[in-house]
Amino acid sequence: MRIERVLAMGGRLVAVALILIWSLFPIAFVLMSSLKPAKDIFAAPPKFVFEPTVRHYMELVAKWGGFFDGLLNSFIVTVGATLLAVVTSVAAGYIYSRHSGRFLTASAVFLIVVRLIPPIAITLPLFPVVNWLRLNDTHLVLILLYATFFVSLGTLLMRTFIDQVPRELDEAALIDGASRVTIMRSIILPIVAPGILAVSVFVVVFAWNEFLFAFVFTATRAKTAPLVISEMIGSIDGVDWGILFAAATVQLVPVLLFVAFMHRYLVAGLTAGATKG
Repeated sequence: MRIERVLAMGGRLVAVALILIWSLFPIAFVLMSSLKPAKDIFAAPPKFVFEPTVRHYMELVAKWGGFFDGLLNSFIVTVGATLLAVVTSVAAGYIYSRHSGRFLTASAVFLIVVRLIPPIAITLPLFPVVNWLRLNDTHLVLILLYATFFVSLGTLLMRTFIDQVPRELDEAALIDGASRVTIMRSIILPIVAPGILAVSVFVVVFAWNEFLFAFVFTATRAKTAPLVISEMIGSIDGVDWGILFAAATVQLVPVLLFVAFMHRYLVAGLTAGATKG
């Protein structure tokens, strides 16, 4: 039995190690490559011991100032989409949790079906509509698209969290004369705060890294960081891999820090409702 336990523990450790290597190696490769001299980036065999340099970051600032404008655009769009998606998801999740009916049941199924549609399937039909509304190359169009894309998942997630709040609390507050808005603000929101943060993590990660919608619906003014990075790859002067890896690192670090800080709420969102009943 002791040998079996040791083997089982060893197997788990090996599995965890393989998962960590699989997950962290691309990030470590990008970070190290951004600090390597250009001649060492794709050296064979790979060099893991080298003299770090920040030259690529300095060249990024000097040659690609528009990248930092893209970061600002990404920040504006991400914050806007997250706020809109969270507010909408909480309100819709409350309705689905506290009311029932054929229409609500059918619409819940519709939310799931819509979430399964690939973005490219709706991107091209939307282009003439967005153009007619004169929303092309604006922060607003990306905010609306990103929020809309995640409202379905956010709504179902928030419904799961709100389902865990006893309805008796709502009824007691109504008897005391509280309005629905007061109930949401004073009772529901404080209890389901982990769910709100979980939805925020999903939206932030998606909006910060999204490429397709930004590629189709923006050109100059609202161009986001992933789009600028793609331009580095297609530069007519050739790809400067050092600068590219430096830009990828700068673009990656904020969302990594955010996810690391919020990871426990992300886990709560992934396991929401798992122990209900």
